Parts: sequence; C-alpha cells; structure tokens
Amino acid sequence: MENITSDAKNYQLAFHGKGSDFFGIIIVNWLLTVVTLGFYYPWAKANKLKYLYGETSLNGDRFAFHGTGKEMFKGFIKAIVFFILLYAFLFVFIYLKMPVVGILVFYFGILAILPIAIHGAYRYRMSRTSWRGIRFGYRGDRSELVKNFFKWIFLTLITLGIYGSWMAMNLRKYTLSNVRFGDAKFDYDGDGAEYFVLNLKGYFLTIITLGIYMFWWQKDLFDYYVNNLSLEKDGQSIKLNSTVTGGGIFQLVAVNLLIIIFTLGFGYAWAATRTMEYLFSNIEMEGNIDLDSLYQTEENFKDATGDDISDILDIDFVM
Repeated sequence: MENITSDAKNYQLAFHGKGSDFFGIIIVNWLLTVVTLGFYYPWAKANKLKYLYGETSLNGDRFAFHGTGKEMFKGFIKAIVFFILLYAFLFVFIYLKMPVVGILVFYFGILAILPIAIHGAYRYRMSRTSWRGIRFGYRGDRSELVKNFFKWIFLTLITLGIYGSWMAMNLRKYTLSNVRFGDAKFDYDGDGAEYFVLNLKGYFLTIITLGIYMFWWQKDLFDYYVNNLSLEKDGQSIKLNSTVTGGGIFQLVAVNLLIIIFTLGFGYAWAATRTMEYLFSNIEMEGNIDLDSLYQTEENFKDATGDDISDILDIDFVM
C-alpha cells in the first residue's frame, strides 16, 4: 500500500437502519416463509439484504443490493438438490451397514463444496452490490482457491489445528484481495503468526479472567480484521481503522442480550441494527482516492448458488 500523503481526504461510513423498520421486514419474511413451507426464503433473504445494504452509506451515499429472490431461488434449489444427494449417499451407506464410509463421504462432500461455495458467494454478492452505480466485483479463480483451500486444510490437519490461524488469514487475504470496487482493488495484510498470537492471548486471558476478557478479545479481532484492510487505485489508497473499545463491545452485547431476553426474541431487529450502527460508526477511513474518479469495470453475475450454499452451511460472509 502506498503512503497516504498530506492531501488525505476523510470518508465516513454510517448505518442508518432502525429496529422498527427491520422488525417489519423480519416479521413479514418469517410469516411468508412459514406459509410457503420455506420456499419464500430466497425472497426473504433478498429483502433483508436490500434493507441492510440500503441503510449503509459511504460519504452520505447509500449502497444498494441488486440481487433478487428469483436469482436466489434458482441457487437455493441447486443447493437443496446438492444436500439431498449428499444425505442420500449417507443413508445408502448406512443401509449397507457401512456408516463410517457414509459419514466420511458426507463430510468430504461438505469439505469439497466449501471453497466452491465461498468463491460463488463472493462472485455473486459482490456483483450485485453497488455504490453510486459502481458495482463491486470478485476476480478470484475457483480452481486456484480450491487447490489452496485443500493445501491449507492439509497443513491444518497435520499440525493438529495450529495452522488454522494461517489458513484463516490466507483465505481472507485471497478473497478480499480479489475484491474490486469499480477500478479500485482491496488489499488485506493480515498475518497468520500475528493472528495466532492474538487468539492465543485472547483464549488464555479469557480463561484467567473468567470470561471477562472475551469482549476485549472480540475488540482485538475486529481491530485486526479492519486495520489490515485497504483500498488501492492508481498508487493511491484508503486505509481503514477501527476505533471500537472492549468496554463498548461489552455494553453493546449486554444491552442487546437484555433486549432479546426481555422481548422473548422479538427485539432481535433492534439488537442487529444497534450492532451495525456501532460497528460502522467505529470504522475510520483516511486516504487520498477521489471516489468521484471510480468507474465501472466489473461484470454482472447472477448465479446465487454459492451464496445459498454458504448460507445453508452458515459461513460468515466478509465484506
């Protein structure tokens, strides 16, 4: 990343969503999903993402999510068919009194689809996201990601999980560094060794403090994810910086928990919007890229299969 010179500009991220508005969307989504025996889920997901993206702004201009329920429904059906076949293989092997083989085939299938799902999710979600009409994009190569993913998995297994920190950072670096914002590109500088030490410290301090340090551990992780992310264009850059605090995260989690408990779960919408507002208000951006100079370079991609598989597997989506 190039050094930010004295002509640095300031940028402002913000989330404007309200719990009451989000609650209305969630309730309607839930009712229609139940009434349609789950078939409305892709439209529910599209409505939710359109709201969350549309309530997020950069320098006062809102982001937009252009994905549709129809696109997601096609991907949803493909994802469901895949998992039906996977479970069918499992039950066949159980019927043949070979449960161990069935379980191995099942979990290998899940493992094999993971990098493909991640690749597809990034490609779809980025393509369907825009700001001021400028689309995001993802230029990762599926074959390369699959090859690297299994190499990282192998190294994680033979090191009894220790390499997991390096795998996490390698995966984040590969995906985020292949994200484009018009003709600008993201770059991620996280390091496996630093991430390993960060988690090791967080783990032991959380035990020693009987769980109290957990909130500061989450603060350190959020800082590390954000502070290593930057946007680059023509030798210029925008650096992101987190200003969250351990005390702030403790207060956020405590209040959200009370809201959810005392509303019997109906307060989730308020908890979610409070979290989004807190996190975005604590991300600073400084650099010298003129956002007005961004122009469209990314293609339109409408296959949501990877996004739906990632959702079914509950894989967190970064960005």
